[in-house]
Formats: sequence, C-alpha cells, structure tokens
Amino acid sequence: MENKELAEYKDLVAKIPLLKKEIAKVIVGQEEVLDEIIITLLAGGHCLLEGVPGLAKTLMVKTISEVMELQFKRIQFTPDLMPGDILGTEILEEDHETGKKFFQFNRGPIFANMVLADEINRTPPKTQAALLEAMQEKMVTYGGQIHPLPDPFLIIATQNPIEQSGTYPLPEAQLDRFLLYIKLAYPSEQEELEVLEKTTGTYFGKPEMVLSGKEVKKLQKLTRQVHIDSKLLEHINKLIRNTRPDITQVDAVREYVEWGAGTRAGQALILCAKARAIVKGRFAVTPEDIKTLAFPVLRHRLSLHFRAEAENVSADQVITKIVNSIPVHAS
Repeated sequence: MENKELAEYKDLVAKIPLLKKEIAKVIVGQEEVLDEIIITLLAGGHCLLEGVPGLAKTLMVKTISEVMELQFKRIQFTPDLMPGDILGTEILEEDHETGKKFFQFNRGPIFANMVLADEINRTPPKTQAALLEAMQEKMVTYGGQIHPLPDPFLIIATQNPIEQSGTYPLPEAQLDRFLLYIKLAYPSEQEELEVLEKTTGTYFGKPEMVLSGKEVKKLQKLTRQVHIDSKLLEHINKLIRNTRPDITQVDAVREYVEWGAGTRAGQALILCAKARAIVKGRFAVTPEDIKTLAFPVLRHRLSLHFRAEAENVSADQVITKIVNSIPVHAS
C-alpha cells in the first residue's frame, strides 16, 4: 500500500468515530449493535436484527443510512406480500411517437443501498426466497434480464422474538446468507431515561452526513486488506470445526448441537473480525475481535436439537463453551 493511499485510508478510518457521534444524536446507547451493523456493511454482507417492538430498529437503520449518504428503503413484510412487491414487475408501456407497445421493468424497493426488510418472518417462504439472489449475487433477474443492485448494498432484516404465531421461520439455507445475527437488548435504566426525555420534549437530533457511498466502498476494499495473523486463521478454523458434533472436542456441542456451521461461517468470522479492526481504528485483527464476533456469526448457524430446548440451552451458551474451550495463540 502506497503512502498516499495509506494516508487516505487513515483519514477514512478516522471518520468512523465521527460517524458514531452523529448517530448518537438520534440513537441513545446500543453501541455494540451499531458497531455490528457497521461491521456488516464494511464486510459487504447482510444482517438479521432481532428485538422486541419499540426499540427503534427502523430509526436506527434509517439514521445509519443518512450519515453515510446511502439510499434507504423499508419493506414491511406481510403474509400477502409477493416477490414482485420486493423485486419489481414489468408493466406494459406505449411509445407515444410510434405507437408500439413494450414491457418496461419497474424497479421494486430492493433497489436501494440500504434495505430494511421489516419482520421478514411474517411472509411466506416464496417471498422470503425472492431475497436470496439479491443477497448473494447483488442483482435481480427478471424476464431473462439482469438488473444490478446499487453498490454498496445491504439488507437488514428484522424479526420479533416474541410473537411466533402466524410466522414463517427462515430456513437454514437462508439464515446462512446473513453475515451476522444481531440481538437488540433493552436499554439500560439511564439510557431509557435519556430516550424518554429526548423523545417527548422539543429536542430533535439532526445527524450530519459523514461518509459518502463512494467512501463506504473504499472502506469495504480496505477491510479485505486488514492483516490477520496465520495463528488467528488457524484459531478461527478450529472454532468453526468444533461446532460440528462428529469431530468436536467440546462436550456441549456433542450434547446439544445437531448440525454445526459450514465453511461460510469461517469466511464470515474472518471478514467481520477485519471490519471490527477498522471500526476500532486498527489495521490488524486481534483475538478479541474473533471472540466478540463469534456470537453474532455463529448463533444462527448452529442447529440445536430437542435436548437443548428441553434443558433451555441457547446457542449463545454453546458458543461460550466453544470459545472458552479453544485457546488462541497469536504469534
């Protein structure tokens, strides 16, 4: 990396704390969740955001798009939503000069930089599957024509962990497409008091744009250039392999896990660890990056069997056992 390019990247990385400062004008607390959404974007993936109603998930995503100058669209998933409502449809047009009729592709709301797929588990599998090509290939194919999606492109899907009646749980293959599974917890007492004070008075925070879409793309490029020690790569490989019951060294995995994580989980953990290093102002991955991100990377990639449910054992508890059982030795 040349000195001029390195200086430019350092200037971009220095903007991330300013980015978070602007977001904080609107969103109180939730720093870890915000970090994980930014990490998802820098790593070029998508995330699943789970939280009870009333925790400002939509406002959070909209604010992030504003401070990054990214086009934002929200799709409310419902039982009657069709794939065309997301991707778009062809409509019959007429050329007023020649009188000839032709089909014109009318783009759906997925054609945005940041798409909030709200309550994704409330729509049938056919409509959920419509997101698969868009998430993986970053394009939409309709009528034999390929329509590239905007770049950068990020889908943030939300789901409510409480109400499960009338919902359609995401299949494992689609869950695996999400880079991170982020859990949004209740705010602390002081944070909640601050929210109540700000949102019921005359204060209206107006965040300023900090990063442009072009700069976000540069940060995505930088993320892949972040250094990761070979010993840390070996450690990640061991973590992923130890999620699989047939070869694991971890008792909790043998007892509670039916299926472990695939190779994509290792790729996700490496990219996210690199992105977290950037968010923290570093150009090298540390063991802490890996330990922190093992939870959102793995919690939706472990298939727990009935014994775990009977004994009230969560995926996070199993991941804790894995992380604590596999030591890391960085050179």
